Amino acid sequence: MTAGGDVASKLVTVGAATADAPDIGVFPAGAVRVSGSLEGDPDVTGHSAWVGGYTVMGSSMYSTSYYLTLDGDVDRTRPTTYLVGGGWGDTTFFETTRFWDYPKLPNLTTQYQLRADGTLTRWEMYYNNGNNPRLWANKRSATGFAAVKTMAMISQTLTYDTFLANTRGGALYTIRIPRTSPMKPIVKKVRGSTWQAFDALVAEKCGRYGTMVVGIDKDTQTAYSYAVGHANGTATVIQGLGKVPATFADPVYFRRQMRQGDAQMLFGE
Repeated sequence: MTAGGDVASKLVTVGAATADAPDIGVFPAGAVRVSGSLEGDPDVTGHSAWVGGYTVMGSSMYSTSYYLTLDGDVDRTRPTTYLVGGGWGDTTFFETTRFWDYPKLPNLTTQYQLRADGTLTRWEMYYNNGNNPRLWANKRSATGFAAVKTMAMISQTLTYDTFLANTRGGALYTIRIPRTSPMKPIVKKVRGSTWQAFDALVAEKCGRYGTMVVGIDKDTQTAYSYAVGHANGTATVIQGLGKVPATFADPVYFRRQMRQGDAQMLFGE
């Protein structure tokens, strides 16, 4: 999200970064502090796409979606935003995982929040009265993550989700969260130093088992990309792909994914 409230995008490949025309004025200027991944659906009758996801504005969580017209403009007649709840002012990271091994069931949506005090929380989502709104249920939390600076989801499976996280001290870890209760994250060190500069991590599937990770340094407005092999603690193979040839001056970064069921689920650990 830009400072002006636009939803912009960059497609990062090795040695290149291509920017698409932004979706103008989706949010009030300066309002969004944290965003989970936004889900896009290009198969919408009468429109070119639907985009939706969850964002923290101020101290509240919102579910927001919008349509793009056939000309690619934001359809001002069909915005949908509803308040999920307050008490999100100390959120430092948020992500939504949407697991669906299409066309098989189950179809799972799970929410993750990291708070400034190092508490990592998970909610499971259930439909209420049809399709909308959804119930945030079965809340589970774990503490001990105060050193984490930011994270990126690298695995979405039926039995666990995994994040790649860097710390303020420069270490890089995987945090696997089994879908069991009570919530008991499994933490493994990947690297011991040099990762402290990144304020945001964005990950995407690369091949069958790997992940492409872009680390964004907001202080220098720069980013670097990496090919990360299937995570296996300190044995994980990481190949530096170099500096991304673009300027990263926006306040909020997130992964933009296609609609659930498009076989783009992450499997990096």
